[in-house]
Amino acid sequence: MTTVSIILIILAIVAIWAVATYNRLILSRTRVKESWADIDVQLKRRYDLIPNLVNTVKGYATHEEGTFAKVTEARNKAMGAGTPHDKAEAENMLTGALKSVFALSEAYPELKANENFLELQRELSDTENKVQAARRFYNGNVRDYNVRIGSVPTNVIANTFSFTAEEFFDLDGNEAAREPVAVTF
Repeated sequence: MTTVSIILIILAIVAIWAVATYNRLILSRTRVKESWADIDVQLKRRYDLIPNLVNTVKGYATHEEGTFAKVTEARNKAMGAGTPHDKAEAENMLTGALKSVFALSEAYPELKANENFLELQRELSDTENKVQAARRFYNGNVRDYNVRIGSVPTNVIANTFSFTAEEFFDLDGNEAAREPVAVTF
């Protein structure tokens, strides 16, 4: 074998590796975007349930307008948030506001017994579980993608083609969302 043949074989191997690596990065980035879309679907479902919940509670607790305004404002902010970090902050605010609505049910026994309220509460709880599962799936994909673009020698291809790290979606990062809701009458 000549030196030229050896060099051509090495270049072919490097080219095949580069193409395969690029394709794996594209696949990983696509999985991250797909899993983010899964989170968006569940959050949209949550946003659609909230007005129904607020309207049901309003019928029983008409003098709690401040609570309803906070929920509506938090919902609107969450719907408008773009990045995972902004979305997580807005979702934490919305979760805190929703806790206030559910705490109201303790003060209104007839609300607590209302079938519509109970169904909405069940659906929201189910949606919260789905959001949590979608968040875990998304964060797993982000972890795999970020590791891939940061690992040697894949990082050479990632840097060449401007692949950038993705943010994790951390709903638990806000300490205020973990605090119990104080309800006073």
